[in-house]
Amino acid sequence: MDLAEEVLKGNRRAAAKLITQVENGYPEAAAALARIYPHTGRAHVIGVTGPPGSGKSTLVKQLAKEFRARNKQVGVVAVDPTSPFTGGALLGDRIRMQELSGDTGVFIRSMASRGNLGGLARGTADAVRVLDALGSDVIIVETVGAGQSEVDIARNAHTTIVVEVPGMGDEIQVIKAGILEIADLFVVNKADRDGADHVVAELETMLLMAENCRRWTPPVLKAISTTGEGVEEIVDVIEEHARFLAESGELQKKNEENLRRELLKVLKAEFADELVRLVSKDKIELVVNRVVQRQIDPASAARELLRAFQEAIRCAGSN
Repeated sequence: MDLAEEVLKGNRRAAAKLITQVENGYPEAAAALARIYPHTGRAHVIGVTGPPGSGKSTLVKQLAKEFRARNKQVGVVAVDPTSPFTGGALLGDRIRMQELSGDTGVFIRSMASRGNLGGLARGTADAVRVLDALGSDVIIVETVGAGQSEVDIARNAHTTIVVEVPGMGDEIQVIKAGILEIADLFVVNKADRDGADHVVAELETMLLMAENCRRWTPPVLKAISTTGEGVEEIVDVIEEHARFLAESGELQKKNEENLRRELLKVLKAEFADELVRLVSKDKIELVVNRVVQRQIDPASAARELLRAFQEAIRCAGSN
């Protein structure tokens, strides 16, 4: 099966297989991704982040249902914590999305974080491209959970939703994690709980106090994801934000910044792999041991390995 061609034809099984190859680092996945790349960049990517227990999965399910009601093709990439035993995703929250499984207009994929910092799996960006090429109008990416390294989602999404809930003491965490700067929309979920209005007021006060030059002020909305209350308004704001990005030129700027950042990230990873391939293991281990014994600092060690890498390239070129 030609996976790239099948994905472009809308073959969901081919998309699932290609994402699996991406996750496992199969060489043939890179060729397929290169072929579908010119056909990507059309979907609106929505990031959903927030602390564990905030109801992100249920909210994502309701968002998908509302987008389907508006005749949109929906892709969902749900990044789960990694099992310490199998290395796979812990899929308990995905059970809540089962009612969407019979809708051919929704494609749901869980990915294991595999210890990757930033709340996203290493192959998340590629999985989003596969769903984009598949024909998704919107792609919702749900992260592991909010924290200080969670801001990666803002670098991969067009609209970032930060979910908060009453009674978890997250007001200080919002500032601590820098979440205030990455949110395009705040959703206070489980708004039927006591304290919901207080959380809304706290967030609105923080936004007023924040010193920034953003042209878009993040709204703060309430929702009850278990019943779907407030979800229609959330989707209205997402669509409003999408229009703002397109009309202001921010969409092109955001895409360029994201792709530049991703290119440099891939380049660093490829460089590291190539260094390990060309420089002898004994040399690398010797330098590591010198760092451990505090005979040389990490920065100097890195430069020494870089020189060894450059020498290896020269030797390879002369042979």
